[in-house]
Order: sequence, then structure tokens, then C-alpha cells
Amino acid sequence: MQQGIPQKGALLTSLSAHWFSVLSSLIPDLRTHLITLDLPSTISQSQKTNLKNRSMQVRKLRLFDIEVIVRGYITGSAWKEYKETSTVHDIPIAPGLKESQAFPQGAIYTPSTKAPAGQHDENIHPSKAAEIVGVKYADRIEALALNLYTTARDYAAERGIIIADTKFEFGLDEVTDEIVLVDEVLTPDSSRFWPAADYEIGREQKSYDKQGLRDWLTKEGLKGKENVSMPQAVVEETAKKYQEAFERLTGKKWTEALGSS
Repeated sequence: MQQGIPQKGALLTSLSAHWFSVLSSLIPDLRTHLITLDLPSTISQSQKTNLKNRSMQVRKLRLFDIEVIVRGYITGSAWKEYKETSTVHDIPIAPGLKESQAFPQGAIYTPSTKAPAGQHDENIHPSKAAEIVGVKYADRIEALALNLYTTARDYAAERGIIIADTKFEFGLDEVTDEIVLVDEVLTPDSSRFWPAADYEIGREQKSYDKQGLRDWLTKEGLKGKENVSMPQAVVEETAKKYQEAFERLTGKKWTEALGSS
């Protein structure tokens, strides 16, 4: 995109920090990489101006080389695959599901490869992910991802948001051999957030994430193209949806949160 979404970096950072705090309180043995949102004292004043609200200090870890996706509802690429093969990431799924329906067996772990910049991730079966990360860690990653998703799903449901799916990233603490939640988490960039009040099985859903931007790109034949210029209305609507998600999930007004951070 030629333009960015106003204050998106600050919002994603603040919302991730909120989730790190919430999830750590609800899952007591959870480890995360977050140290603080404060900037190091060694940062110059000019750097602080650029980095304030848009960065966090974290622990350096060895990352697992997969995207850890958990899906609670059938939509997006999962819906496309299911219509063609009755599978999702090559996992057989019960017949007769409708678009946006919750998976009857509950949330499912559907990893993907982590492609180099400029390339596309590839949806893979969990067994393939185990080959990439090693059998020693595969089951632990899957269990933790499902626990994180269901915990966040229930938290968001109390605030009127359905988390249809989300992506996690994990690192390894090589000293303790513990799996650690890293990167950003449960934001409109890495999750599908649907307003629960408008949810209806059998169609695409309204959303609090970047689906509106995806839809505009698809409609204009621009999906996957570089250096696209968005209309101002698309920029403003995307920013508005991100802010609505933040406010529902945190209980804070975005303008107040931005001013106090």
C-alpha cells in the first residue's frame, strides 16, 4: 500500500500488550517475550519520537519456523478448500458445513509455512508442521495454541466479538526448554474479529479487521499487487474498524489510550 493506516502501529502494539497481560493472568504458566513497553535509556530523543507507542522491549528467542493458526469458524482460505475437497489443511472435516459456521469438533490447529518476505505462506497439515519444528515440540505448540485461542475466544465473546481465527508465533527458551508466546498477538492484523450481534451462518461476516481492505482489493482486481493507492474512505474505514476492536476488547477509548501511553 502507498499509504498506511493512521496509528495502526501504536494500536497493534497497545492491543498486543493488553492481550499479553490478559492471557498471562488467565493462563498462569504462560510465558511471553514481552519485557516492557518503555524505551531503553540508550535510545536518542529523535529515535524516541519515532518509536514511542510503536515498539516494545522483548526477550530474544529462537523462533519456531511455522505460522501457528487456530480456526474456530470456517471462513477464508479454509472455506475455499473445504468447498473443493471437504478438508481444511488436508484435515477431513464433517460434510454439510456452511460458510462462517463453527467447526463441530471445536477449534482446530491449522499451521502454515513461514514464507520469506514477498512470498506466500503455504497451508500445511499438522504432521508437516511437526516435521518442521520437531516432534518434541509439535504437540506442545498445538496444545498451547488451542488453549490460547479458546481462552481469548471466551474473553472476546463477553465483549461482543467472535474471534473466527487467529495466528500465533512461538519461540523457544533454550535455557528452560519452554515454549514462549512472541510477536504481536490477537490483533486485527492477525485475527478475524466478527461483531457477535451481526453474526449469521451461511455468508461472509462484517468484521473489525482488515477484511474490508481485502474485499476492496479483490473487487478492484488489485489483490497481491504492489504499491497500491487506497481511497481515503478505505483508509478511514479500516482505521475505524481497528479502533472499534481495540475499544471493545480493552474497554478503553482509543484516543484516551493513545494519549496516556
